[in-house]
Amino acid sequence: MEDLSTMNINTLNETIISCRKCERLVAWREAIAVRKTRAYRTWEYWGKPVPGFGDINGRVLVLGLAPGAHGSNRTGRMFTGDGSGDFLFPALHRAGFANQAQSISMGDGLQVSDMFITAVCRCAPPDNKPTKTEIENCMPYAMREIELMKNLQIVVTLGSIAHSEAIRYFGRIYAGQSIAKFKHNGLTQLADPPLTILSSYHPSRQNTQTGRLTVSMFDEIWQTVNLYLKK
Repeated sequence: MEDLSTMNINTLNETIISCRKCERLVAWREAIAVRKTRAYRTWEYWGKPVPGFGDINGRVLVLGLAPGAHGSNRTGRMFTGDGSGDFLFPALHRAGFANQAQSISMGDGLQVSDMFITAVCRCAPPDNKPTKTEIENCMPYAMREIELMKNLQIVVTLGSIAHSEAIRYFGRIYAGQSIAKFKHNGLTQLADPPLTILSSYHPSRQNTQTGRLTVSMFDEIWQTVNLYLKK
């Protein structure tokens, strides 16, 4: 792994985009970019690792799992172009964190404020299941993003894997303080420096189309974020 400790967000993004550490993921993301899907056959897929997106000086970090094969792997922006983004960004818009509810492509005018959106893994994994080694290879990128977020107050973890990795990382920093296990709307407040960790079901179609995660349940997450932000 490169020395990430001196990288700013721009050099970090360049490093992420050029990463080829995980042979399985490189092969998969590039094959998908060539094979495509019928709905997007005219698109030129991104087909590379996806960097974080948003305001690195913001107070809120959103940590997801990985790019979707025909979502972020196609568009090059986190949670953009698939069902997860179609559920996430309207919620962020309603809560005041996004200037619009649609997330279609990098050039669609979407901006998020006071928030940085990233993921545990930056390449689309087969069956949305990265291996332990692939997670270990990739998490240092998110760790460096966290280090760069000097105003960080709240971390929102989307899904159990993202929450487990947050526990692993912040558990070392906040030694002796316990972080709640994953559950929807699970809240942990840590001290010195103050930090709130909030867990949510991932806004994947598997959760939203089955009713496991509803619009009102997801809105509650962002209402809680606004409640705990120190203005």
